[in-house]
Amino acid sequence: MNPLSLADPVHGALLESRQRWRDLVLASADLCFETDREGRLVFVSPDPVLGWPAAALLGRQADELLLQADEMQPFSPFRPMAAFRRRRAWLRRRDGSHACFAFAATPLLDAGGQPCGARGMAEDVTDQERDEALLAATLRRSEALDHILWGMRQEVLAPRMMQVALDSLVTAIGLEGAAVMDLPAGGTHPRVLHQTAASPLPVMAAAYELLACAGTEAASAAGAEGRSVLMCPCRRGHGEITGLFVWRQPGGRAMDKDDLALCGSASAMIRMILEHEHVQQELALQARTDPLTSLLNRRAFLHEVAKRIDRLERDGLPATLLFIDVDHFKVINDCHGHEVGDEALCRVARLLRATVRPADLIARFGGDEFAVWLDGADELAAAERAETLRREAPFALSHDDDRMPLKMTLSTGIATRWPGRDEDIEVLIQRADQAMYKVKRAGRGHWRLHRPEDE
Repeated sequence: MNPLSLADPVHGALLESRQRWRDLVLASADLCFETDREGRLVFVSPDPVLGWPAAALLGRQADELLLQADEMQPFSPFRPMAAFRRRRAWLRRRDGSHACFAFAATPLLDAGGQPCGARGMAEDVTDQERDEALLAATLRRSEALDHILWGMRQEVLAPRMMQVALDSLVTAIGLEGAAVMDLPAGGTHPRVLHQTAASPLPVMAAAYELLACAGTEAASAAGAEGRSVLMCPCRRGHGEITGLFVWRQPGGRAMDKDDLALCGSASAMIRMILEHEHVQQELALQARTDPLTSLLNRRAFLHEVAKRIDRLERDGLPATLLFIDVDHFKVINDCHGHEVGDEALCRVARLLRATVRPADLIARFGGDEFAVWLDGADELAAAERAETLRREAPFALSHDDDRMPLKMTLSTGIATRWPGRDEDIEVLIQRADQAMYKVKRAGRGHWRLHRPEDE
């Protein structure tokens, strides 16, 4: 038999087998390559690949396709030292965009067992890589937010909740500092409500710029020394322009989409804490003040006076209590109604505020009784204040619509506490009250210093 007649079928089978494997490889791979000893491409398929014509790549260094970024490119798939599978690397497309490929490659060896090139294939996993990166970023944000929420749940008071939230945020995304700031109406400098880590002073100019133009979306600016500053608005129901500010050290990486997403989620928590803080402040204020006059109530007054007595004792200074009663107040209520009576009490409160110093204490004890604590004042100074009240009361307290008596007056008792006498506030109130009732019995509308005969 003619050997050539046998060779033709064998040769045909080999060609068919080779084509079959070529089709399978091309069907399962987005990139097939072979390099020589110098790392140059001697085979590349399909055509085109990464937007490049195959002919344009042949003879070029394969590593020229690699995206040169140390964080993203830890190795070269075109120079394998041993066979590997499913190793990822980022390549550059012809249009300048980037693509991630999962490689399988093996080195080619010469007769002496030395590397003389490489052969491999790769699958485009760019979409998968981005999906995984997005999922990983989402999980990181979820973990960070869970940590913030867990810390907040351990606290009761809003300031401590805020501190935990800001501390956790700084740790989660590697910040130099974080702060919550607002811009008062007509203000030219932001006001720092809460802060953690580094001082916000280097980013105050950027904070003003961002708050002055604040909308509903996050915004960024450059702080001192090139700091990257990000602001997420925390607009509350009260209308204040408030923002969560985060910033990195000079030379630190710029804020990215993950940072923005995490800070945006955190800003919603910050807004909730701010609202909670506002409610707590309102409750604390209501617990300390008289709702009609906004003066201190009896409990808050006694608490503040007790603290001041300790200080006055250490400094060796006196203090004086004025105990004040509105004359004929029951008649005003009975004849003119409680609305007029309430207005009279508010006028008394305004008169007291106008008569004493801002550092002095004023309280409504209940009904028509008021108390004034004059820090560091002796009997003479207190008498001067009481005389001013006596003189001004008929003009300051009378209505101009004849619903009240033309001349409303105040009866005031005065008692001075001298250092070293170990006299508490209750005893002082009792002495001032006794002096006030002496005034009542003597005709009202005046003041009296407590005397031993008043006991």
